[in-house]
Amino acid sequence: MPTAPLRNRDLKAAAKRLYADASGATRTIQSLRPYICPFTRLLDFVPPGSRVLDIGCGAGLLLALATDTRPLGPCVGFDSNGKAIAVAGLAAKRLAAAEKSAPKFVRLDVRDPWPVGTFDVVAMIDVLHHVPVAAQQSAISQAVAAVPPGGTFLYKDISPRPRWRAWMNRLHDLVMVREWIHYVDSDRVTEWATAGGLTLRSREWIPQLWYGHDLLVFDRP
Repeated sequence: MPTAPLRNRDLKAAAKRLYADASGATRTIQSLRPYICPFTRLLDFVPPGSRVLDIGCGAGLLLALATDTRPLGPCVGFDSNGKAIAVAGLAAKRLAAAEKSAPKFVRLDVRDPWPVGTFDVVAMIDVLHHVPVAAQQSAISQAVAAVPPGGTFLYKDISPRPRWRAWMNRLHDLVMVREWIHYVDSDRVTEWATAGGLTLRSREWIPQLWYGHDLLVFDRP
């Protein structure tokens, strides 16, 4: 029988379980993120058995949910925020205790040397708008270089359109991380990724609550 599609409430329950050892505020934030960010759609592009690299993984929710819902190969997530990586480690311990292949989470800045090797899925979710403008193209180029033949680059970021949604996104980051973000047009990301030899498989604009999301999926032939 086909597996029932994941719903936001399923992911909310999974996040509450996976982050049960985190503080109450952190657990609440992670459990509500599926209502803000389209994780149900993102997980569609993480096939069972994949080796996944999650760039700017934050507290590790993408890899935690992916590992919890399907068997995966070795996965690595990195982020420059040490507190977020510590929280991701708590979720990894929960996965290991459930005898699932726990992702490895490490503290790295996007401008530091990245984990060596290639991965079946390279994910960059809500990261590029935090990267200084001068380093954005380089970050995409590094991500593209980690995608092997037959691999996938999964890119999702907040959308600069329409303007009112863009301002809601900007307000969110001002409140949550106290940062003035740098939007990147998805056409430019596509240009950078295809220059690195990738082919655009699909492109979606996804509204969720008052937020807007640009989702791009690339493959390397």
